[in-house]
Amino acid sequence: MSNNEFEKGVKFSFDENINYNSKAVVSKHILKKENGNVSLFVFDKGEGLSEHSTPFDALVYIVDGKADIIIDGVSNILSANQAIVMPANIPHSLKAIENFKMVLTMIRSK
Repeated sequence: MSNNEFEKGVKFSFDENINYNSKAVVSKHILKKENGNVSLFVFDKGEGLSEHSTPFDALVYIVDGKADIIIDGVSNILSANQAIVMPANIPHSLKAIENFKMVLTMIRSK
């Protein structure tokens, strides 16, 4: 198993299994399958992902911090314990208003 994956059958905490890095976005796979995956991401303040779209519906759950999730040009400010679904094939981007951690669950859309 790589260092970039969670071990199956072992208890873990989203908040403690990945650390912030200065001026970086870091991710770790929780589950990775052909039809979708679940990943844990951390973003340093000011970092983000530029606008893109994917063939996956994506559930973003904020574990810690605050982010601006922009879907089809509409800004959505989310903080810890909030979530949003980014629809498949619709442009979206993310920006860290402050350091934040998120769980990203992606499921391929038909």
